[in-house]
Amino acid sequence: MRWDQLLLDPPPSGDNSGEGRLALALPGGIPGATVRTFDTPEFRGMTFYEVQAKTIINRVPASSRMFFEYTINPYRGCSHACVYCFARNTHTYLDLDAGLDFDSKVVVKVNAPALVRRELAAKKWSGAHIAMGTNVDCYQRAEGRYRLMPGILAALRDFGNPFSILTKGTLLLRDLDLLVSAARDTDVSLAVSVGSVDEALWRSVEPGTPAPRRRLDMIARLSDAGFEVSVLMAPVLPGLSDTEEHVDATVRAIVGAGAASIAPLGLHLRPGAREWYLAWLGRHHPHLLPRYRELYERGSYLASAYQKDLTERVHRAARRHGLQPKSPRAARVPAASGGDPHPSHTQLSLL
Repeated sequence: MRWDQLLLDPPPSGDNSGEGRLALALPGGIPGATVRTFDTPEFRGMTFYEVQAKTIINRVPASSRMFFEYTINPYRGCSHACVYCFARNTHTYLDLDAGLDFDSKVVVKVNAPALVRRELAAKKWSGAHIAMGTNVDCYQRAEGRYRLMPGILAALRDFGNPFSILTKGTLLLRDLDLLVSAARDTDVSLAVSVGSVDEALWRSVEPGTPAPRRRLDMIARLSDAGFEVSVLMAPVLPGLSDTEEHVDATVRAIVGAGAASIAPLGLHLRPGAREWYLAWLGRHHPHLLPRYRELYERGSYLASAYQKDLTERVHRAARRHGLQPKSPRAARVPAASGGDPHPSHTQLSLL
């Protein structure tokens, strides 16, 4: 996929009231995008490419499906800057690099809310479950400025369309009233990603994300609002967050926050993410490089025996701290009508 397949006509110039700089003549020849930079501290060093998307509800190819068939991704690229993010390589489809460009050059589909409403209204739309947070986080920092999610959630609510969200972004709490409102009419599934509660490790591997403690507080808030929140304990990093002591501390904190279930996943390293993560590992933990070469010599995924052992350790820790392990699932709030809830969907692809 290239830029010319992503865009319609050039969008209007929009507001340029001094909060940022606007450019229309772009290096690299990206057609139809409005490019903005902002001088506020949270966006310093970042560039936003505002585009008019052709479509927004995407069907996942059958070969790539896990637990969901349709997705909405209002952003490409992610300011979370997680060194392991599997989606890094998708930036190369846009003639950008999978490293710093992925962290700092974010595509914003500014017409996403209107497109969602239009596509949900189409006669051909089946009303199927839609997953969000499956590529990059829809509650990354950019959402604080562009506010695409309230319009998207309102459309899903108004059409009674079931949906799920997987996020590391505590900005989701801004939209809590909308989520509660939607859950009265349809299936709303929420999952939070917390791979570790080690503050030093968090600052190193996920520098743009809210701190683990803030995510745990969000789980508690969502639970208090009536949601059964699932936690993806992911990715668990070999040699860094997979010891018995580390796993126990993370599980204890997750259970204490009120999570309904925990699903652990070991790190996988696809092309793009693999090179970026191993370069980071070489700078910060070079002694682990030989182990990683051995663990990932056959491909992107850890051996099934490693994942099985990790899952068993997490389950033991969950039982110690009073949570009975459940099948991996994203938790939901049943519809207020009292009807049968829609099938739940676990979102694994953000990890």
